[in-house]
Parts: sequence; structure tokens; C-alpha cells
Amino acid sequence: MEPRIDPRVDLARLPRHIGIIMDGNGRWAKKRFLPRIAGHREGVKAVDRVVAHARRMGVKALTLYSFSLENWSRPREEVDALMGILAEYLERELRRMLREGIRFNAIGHLEDLPPFAQKMVADAMRDTAAQQGMVLTLALSYGSRREIADAARALAREAAAGKLDPEDIEEADLARHLYTAALPELDLLIRTSGELRLSNYLLWQAAYAELYFTDLFWPDFGERELEAAVLDFQSRVRKFGLTEEQVAGRKG
Repeated sequence: MEPRIDPRVDLARLPRHIGIIMDGNGRWAKKRFLPRIAGHREGVKAVDRVVAHARRMGVKALTLYSFSLENWSRPREEVDALMGILAEYLERELRRMLREGIRFNAIGHLEDLPPFAQKMVADAMRDTAAQQGMVLTLALSYGSRREIADAARALAREAAAGKLDPEDIEEADLARHLYTAALPELDLLIRTSGELRLSNYLLWQAAYAELYFTDLFWPDFGERELEAAVLDFQSRVRKFGLTEEQVAGRKG
């Protein structure tokens, strides 16, 4: 039986785009005297729960920080295991994504992934390209500073080719070269495990996002925790530099 959606959640005011820093797999495993890889495998179960419930609620886009550029510095055995888990996940979940209308997307330096993982990612993106439901994005070999630098280089090439006057460059010009250009604005950014930092994730996109931190390790995160984050989001007044009175006037 599918978990019911908490009736307190206003489905008409959902965050359109939720980003999650899925932190704490290793510490979850250590606490239970298990190898780190056991924590990563348990974390995949949390991904299943959260993806299914986000789609059920009607979230338009969900972007998960799956593997950072810095993660390549982890022990080779752990990196290899994570790449294997990624391939297993995509192979297993592709049928569900097709059935539930989910479009799979990936951002980052995907060319860094081993060839078998690159193929699995490319195949999943191709096979779900026509889906019209929630966009599930995995950030793989991703770093936000690298993303911004890549966008700046793209603008520099446009300027060098005479397609753009450097004096006319605006924020929107850089934003259209970000990896997330085709996604809605980021509304809510969640981080698990009690850490209070962004860890080089969606730095530009998070400029006006609401931030939500929880002490729970990622493997313990599920449907109710996602709803708690959404309820917290819906309790906030998003002012975007305005006063509360101005925001209230707009709503009226």
C-alpha cells in the first residue's frame, strides 16, 4: 500500500524543485558496525522512498547530490562500489520511471564516470526523454564551482565569437549555461546528517532557495521526513528582498 500524503501538506503550494544533499550513509553504517558500502546500499532504499513520494505529491523536479567531484578522492574500493550501485539502480528503476512518467536527467562531468556507468546514464536519459512527469536529476561528478566556471567559459566563447557584448552580460545569460538551465528554479534545499553547509552543491541555484537541515542520516530519511521538510517550506514567508507587508499585498 502506498503511503498516504499528510493532509496538512498543501499540494497547491509545493516547492517546484527540491534539491537534496544525501549525507550520512557512512556514519549510519559505522553506528551499526557495518561496512560503509552497507550504508550506501541502505541509502539507495531512501532514494526509492523519496523519489516515489515526491512524484506522488506532485513535485516537478527532484535533484539529488549523488557523487561529487571531491568524492573521487575516496578509497578506490568505495568509488568502484558506488559506481556499481549507480548502475544497479538505473537498471532496476528504469522500468518504474517509464511506468510512472519520470524523466531521468544527470548533471555534472559525466565523462568522468567509468564507461559502463556512462552508458547506463545515457541509456536512461534517452529512454525516458519523452516522459512528462517529474524530472529526477542525479548530480554525478558534480561541483557547483566547476559548473559556474563552465558557464563562464561558455559566455567567454560567445563573446569571442561576437555573439555577445561582454558589457551586456546579465545574470540570466550565465544561468542559461548552468547544467540546470532546463529545470525550474530551486525552491527547497534539504541536507541530512546534521551538517550545516552546502558542500559545493547548487550554489548559484540556492541563492533564494529555502534551506532545511535535519540530524537524520540519509538512510533514515523517508516519506514523513520529506513531508516535514515541505511543511516547513510552506510555513515560511518567501520575501525575495521585499517586506512582509509587500508580500502580503501581492497575495491580496
